[in-house]
Amino acid sequence: MQLKIRLLILFIGWFGIVSAQEIRSPNGELKLAFGLDASGTPTYQLSYKNQTVIQSSRLGFDLKNDTLDLIQGFRVVDSEESSHDETWQPVWGEESLIRDHHQELLVHLEHLGSKRKMDIRFRLFDSGLGFRYEFPVQENMGHFVITEELTHFAMSGDHTAFWIPGDYDTQEYDYIESKLSEIRGLMETAITPNASQTPFSETGVQTALMMKSESGLYINIHEAALIDYPAMHLELDDERMVFVSHLTPDSQGDKGYLVTPAQSPWRSVIVSDDAREILASRITYNLNEPSKIEDTSWIKPMKYVGVWWEMITGQSTWSYTDELKAVKLGVTDFSKVKPNGKHGATTENVKKYIDFAAEHGFDGVLVEGWNIGWEDWFGNSKDYVFDFLTPYPDFDLEGIATYAKEKGVQMIMHHETSSSVRNYERHLDDAYQLMKKYGYPAVKSGYVGDIIPRGEYHYSQWLVNHYQYAIEKAAEYQIMVNAHEAVRPTGVARTWPNLIANESARGTEYQAFGGSNANHVTILPFTRQIGGPMDYTPGIFEMDVFNGSHVNSTLANQLALYVTMYSPLQMAADYPENYMRFPDAFQFIKDVALDWENSLYLEAEPGYYLTIARKAKGTGEWFVGNVNGFEGRTGEVKFDFLDEGKTYLAEIYADQMDAHYKSNPQAFEIRKVSVDSKSVLKQYSAPGGGYAIRIREVSKEELKGVKKLK
Repeated sequence: MQLKIRLLILFIGWFGIVSAQEIRSPNGELKLAFGLDASGTPTYQLSYKNQTVIQSSRLGFDLKNDTLDLIQGFRVVDSEESSHDETWQPVWGEESLIRDHHQELLVHLEHLGSKRKMDIRFRLFDSGLGFRYEFPVQENMGHFVITEELTHFAMSGDHTAFWIPGDYDTQEYDYIESKLSEIRGLMETAITPNASQTPFSETGVQTALMMKSESGLYINIHEAALIDYPAMHLELDDERMVFVSHLTPDSQGDKGYLVTPAQSPWRSVIVSDDAREILASRITYNLNEPSKIEDTSWIKPMKYVGVWWEMITGQSTWSYTDELKAVKLGVTDFSKVKPNGKHGATTENVKKYIDFAAEHGFDGVLVEGWNIGWEDWFGNSKDYVFDFLTPYPDFDLEGIATYAKEKGVQMIMHHETSSSVRNYERHLDDAYQLMKKYGYPAVKSGYVGDIIPRGEYHYSQWLVNHYQYAIEKAAEYQIMVNAHEAVRPTGVARTWPNLIANESARGTEYQAFGGSNANHVTILPFTRQIGGPMDYTPGIFEMDVFNGSHVNSTLANQLALYVTMYSPLQMAADYPENYMRFPDAFQFIKDVALDWENSLYLEAEPGYYLTIARKAKGTGEWFVGNVNGFEGRTGEVKFDFLDEGKTYLAEIYADQMDAHYKSNPQAFEIRKVSVDSKSVLKQYSAPGGGYAIRIREVSKEELKGVKKLK
């Protein structure tokens, strides 16, 4: 007996107390438990309203060329608990104020074999959990290389998931709805072609991952504050239903190069028994640092049109000529080649878009294909592909800038890098200086194709650092960035609000490449948009595309996207002439706001339907958007968010009863009703459809003859 007692004392002294430390969320509904198992491995558990969300799951790292990995053999040196409650104001967003209210547990660990120190910081909010690893300055750890992060997320069952394949280079996939156990069998068909892609596993998926348990819990796993670190994927052990973090490697196969003091991004788990609360959570932003830009007055939301959809659908081209098989900048003389007659970025064509923008109140015009080099830009592993400075002979850079200024329209620059990252950084200062010279406040950057330096991936640490460099460099020149094909956002726009939008998912362009699933836009707010706004490029009115593809959406659904797919940078993507065919519907795009005082999530079920109401900053107007999945549905909206005692005019843009995203997408109707805080709307949404509503105070005279909605 004495021997057993002595062994127990040694065990406790060696590994620390094995029993867990606990903290609860401010409202008490979420509970986090941390502890060390018998081998000294850090573990955590998460529960919500006494239901298990994350079962006991391991934490740690596998390090390169190191026999003493940071996996087991830890002891707890100390721990600290604290509370935090503040409200902060975003530069732009879905609301004008965001509350950051959480309980924190900071655990100081020491690895007994190497004497290395590793801290784990947990923050528990009412809507979920964030945690990260921290490595303080220490004698036994300076530079180190990560072979793999070993963060586990042990699921409590075979949940239904909305997922896309794990891939080091692209997120541009349709979402699959399946049980976790079915991912392996569906992976082959889920991987569809892309300009650059590197899937890595039969069970690897990307974050933000949205799941629903049999008991009705909604669970979302993502990451926040991805800085100087590779993007995290999740690899499923489908025998145990455990997700293990899988970091994007570099060209050498290593995952991350760190120097103390260092920290990982936050790993986040958002959970609720109400899908609407997943959308309302602001954990991702709250886990990022406050803005590092002191004067943000130049960062302004924009609504724009542009020379883009006509090229996506094949009516015009980015390239100036068909004669050249190769282009050398500084050598090729474009004045001596024959134009192809299909170039979209001509002075004449761009002026038409500027005129259209000015006439209809749009802030900006995007022009792609204005600069030389598009003849051989893709697929040639070419380093010096663009200089981002030299226009084609038929694009008058200075004349366009002058014309746009006279019309009160701002131009949006386009920088396609062809994923030649070194070349972009080589020209970045000169390119931004050119933008400032000609008054371009924003740039759309692109990273199509395999990365140069060769062997790197879009989501490795090296590329994550490049995207961050481009954002910070742009801030020096007071330029807003809309990055396409870059790493998925993780709330970094709180710290650098000039990152006004990203693509980083399957956007509208795929509707011209064979189409996207009709329920795609009911999933994106639960997945991709957990990290930040998306430049989805909505507003397509003609669904039968010139190149033979079909847009799987109704016209009313396209209007609703301006409310449901939040972005402070919104495009009206279709040809101007298509808007003129439906001027009454186009009016909603012209009227809808870009920046919001408040957002309410009225109905939500990922993959099936979504209804959001937003109050515009400044005007007090409300806008409601609903998008629907594959089956027709009648939803219900209560207008109890309106001020009591006031009557409003509601303009409803909705599907007709016979509308369908495939067979009758342009069947819509517009009706006006008066509403107040007691009104209830029951509204039909067609398959792939939806509706959009503008609600505003008007004079009694304007309400005459308008039917009251009860």
